[in-house]
Amino acid sequence: MTGKKAQLSVDGLSETIELPVYEGTTGPDVVDVRSLVSRDLFTFDPGFMSTASCESKITYIDGDKGILLYRGYPIEQLAEKSDYLECCYLLLNGELPNPKQKSEFVNAIRYHTMVHEQINHFFNGFPRHAHPMAIMVGVVGALSAFYHDSLIINDEDHRKIAALRLIAKMPTLAAMTYKYSIGHPFMYPRNDLSFSENFLHMMFGTPCEDYVPSPVLADAMDKIFLLHADHEQNASTSTVRLAGSTGANPYACISSGITALWGPAHGGANEAVLKMLFEIGDAKNIDKYIKKAKDKDDPFRLMGFGHRVYKNFDPRAKVLRAACQNVLKELGKEDDPLLKIAMQLEKIALEDEYFVERNLYPNVDFYSGIILKAIGIPVNLFTVIFATGRTPGWVAHWHEMISNPFKIGRPRQLYTGPTYRDYPTK
Repeated sequence: MTGKKAQLSVDGLSETIELPVYEGTTGPDVVDVRSLVSRDLFTFDPGFMSTASCESKITYIDGDKGILLYRGYPIEQLAEKSDYLECCYLLLNGELPNPKQKSEFVNAIRYHTMVHEQINHFFNGFPRHAHPMAIMVGVVGALSAFYHDSLIINDEDHRKIAALRLIAKMPTLAAMTYKYSIGHPFMYPRNDLSFSENFLHMMFGTPCEDYVPSPVLADAMDKIFLLHADHEQNASTSTVRLAGSTGANPYACISSGITALWGPAHGGANEAVLKMLFEIGDAKNIDKYIKKAKDKDDPFRLMGFGHRVYKNFDPRAKVLRAACQNVLKELGKEDDPLLKIAMQLEKIALEDEYFVERNLYPNVDFYSGIILKAIGIPVNLFTVIFATGRTPGWVAHWHEMISNPFKIGRPRQLYTGPTYRDYPTK
């Protein structure tokens, strides 16, 4: 608490209400409005844009300055010096691991990547053409039926084993959704590969021959996972917390987060980037679509530029821009027609006065979409990749909430429907 207080005067109340003001380690102060309910008053904040729903020590964003911190560490430094699994450990435990802790954590993840054999049969209940996110919602939620030995949420050891299982098994399930959609056999994980190499192996390997993951592509995948690992109290993370506040098991909670992420306004942005590139179709059409984007009366929007939170350059985009160039060079796809459109759009956005003045810089979704397309991952699997990367953040927030006193989430409303009325007599 800062010692400061906010004062609220309301017509009809004789007293001035004093509300405590709390100060975090960084970021805006927060006014504690919890006492308003005793005076029959609620706050009104659609979208919760001005409401802190929890106290958290995990991730901090300053959108105006383009800052993203995992447990205090800048995302740019983590992307350069760390890797995805080390960031998973950091998000879950609050500190970077020492070499021994990292080795133990990596091994624990490695030996939890396999899924119960009956889950293979679970997939057969879905149509082959089902959207991969629909399958992920069902299969992740069903993990509680297979791993019911770790569902006591008040037991810290149970929470830790559930966290390891979720982080380890998500890439296996993600690859299984892809293999199932194309009728290929599932590929078992390999313990001799890194996390991202293993994912590429399960995605693109076959029993017919050995698949050797490219170090460049594996590094790009690792960075995509790392950069998406957490993003503060976004819609899916808030959904996980709200579901968790009921005492639901962790697999159900993460499944609810996947459901929220599936929304096109949240996790579907990189998929929207590719759809936009397909719509533009040819580099000769770029000028026409740039004019449409600048016309406020035209419904067309350039997807992958600007960000709801970041009013400056998305710090994650800077990292993926370099990774994107490396991937295109590695695969010899600099001349891919669709990717050439993307690179020309990037150049325009970085130089055109209209975009620069409005801070409409390419964001993380722009570059991740291009990288995933170049690697060969189908567009409808993009959000599944996002969910795979975001799992440690969801689990960390769930674990943080359950580890401290919490209340079941119960938002209020401004009721504007009919008042009391009697059922009509005949």
